[in-house]
Amino acid sequence: MKILVIDGQGGGLGRQLVAALSTQCPEAQLTAVGTNSLAANAMLKAGAQRTATGENAVVVNCRHADIIVGPLGIVIADALLGEITPAMAAAVCQSGAKRVLIPVNHCDNYIVGVPEQPVSQLVAAAVQKVKELCAGTAC
Repeated sequence: MKILVIDGQGGGLGRQLVAALSTQCPEAQLTAVGTNSLAANAMLKAGAQRTATGENAVVVNCRHADIIVGPLGIVIADALLGEITPAMAAAVCQSGAKRVLIPVNHCDNYIVGVPEQPVSQLVAAAVQKVKELCAGTAC
């Protein structure tokens, strides 16, 4: 299973996702793409097998992923304080991969009806969903 983690800004959410997925889905091929080098470096240090940076890396890796994981903003052009380009958002949305999106309510995008939760709980829920997808028990 090819899992792609995408994050931006400081890469804190991506770092937590990579660390958890590395231990809980060790059989997966884990790739992390940062919208900037700081985010990519944080995910590399957390244990990503492969990392890359920038718009083209997002576009290319979305073509080959089975599962894409990241903050909800990765599907919204100009999100993450402008780090998500329209091409990045389109690549994530048009990918044939399953998407596991974490509802982080900031940067002008709010998901109503979803209670605020600590990031650690959101990461745990996302990792659980990825495990279910890898096992073929979720659609």
